[in-house]
Amino acid sequence: MRNRAKCKLCNDVLESFHQYDYVVCKCGEISIDGGLYELRCSAKNWSNFLRVDDNNNEIVIKVKDEDPIPDPTKMEEPQLLTKQDKIDMLETMVKNIENLPKHAMDLPINHYDFYSYLLVIVSILKSPDKE
Repeated sequence: MRNRAKCKLCNDVLESFHQYDYVVCKCGEISIDGGLYELRCSAKNWSNFLRVDDNNNEIVIKVKDEDPIPDPTKMEEPQLLTKQDKIDMLETMVKNIENLPKHAMDLPINHYDFYSYLLVIVSILKSPDKE
């Protein structure tokens, strides 16, 4: 499916062709971006936004509101993990890596992966010896 949308206010049909192709309708109500790479979109009012498929059919979208920010006064106390819990987490991570397909083992990891492992290792080393 192409990255296309229609504005209900000005009837402008937009199409984004590549990753950095940011397109806005003539009345400024809706915009799309990202081409086929990301299919990003925005609207001042989502009721004025329609997706348009390859056959020029208009598709009404459903917008999900993000969860509201939790009230810190109603949040549960964080559960403290024991040193053994953290070691178990690290062992699970190692097993998950060992179960990757052979070709995946030859690929580089990203910094988020590496950062996660370092955080677990640091938290284990900082844990008190008592459990």
